[in-house]
Amino acid sequence: MAGFLTTHVLDTARGLPAQGLEITLYRVEGEARTELVQMVTNEDGRTDSPILPAERFAKGQYELVFEAGAYLRATGQAGAEPLFLDQIPIRFGISDAESHYHVPLLLSPFGFSTYRGS
Repeated sequence: MAGFLTTHVLDTARGLPAQGLEITLYRVEGEARTELVQMVTNEDGRTDSPILPAERFAKGQYELVFEAGAYLRATGQAGAEPLFLDQIPIRFGISDAESHYHVPLLLSPFGFSTYRGS
């Protein structure tokens, strides 16, 4: 069995999935970042397919960048510029190439939370 990477973004201020939020995945090696994929969340706040599918899944250091500012502006939650939250980078490691890694984001205009989900 090969692993894969997924995410789920919930807008905790509105109590809804965060639809239309752009996410970019990078592989990190030392100081270098290599962009692997860009995706946008669907009506359920998820991507339509794994962000890193089994055939591309490998041990290593990765970074998900969530475009929270653009999403908050689009949903009328932005407030005054500059925004408190704009891009949210989450850097994490994959140590088991056989596991499912799920990195959810709970988002509001003034805070966020993440964890390793299932």
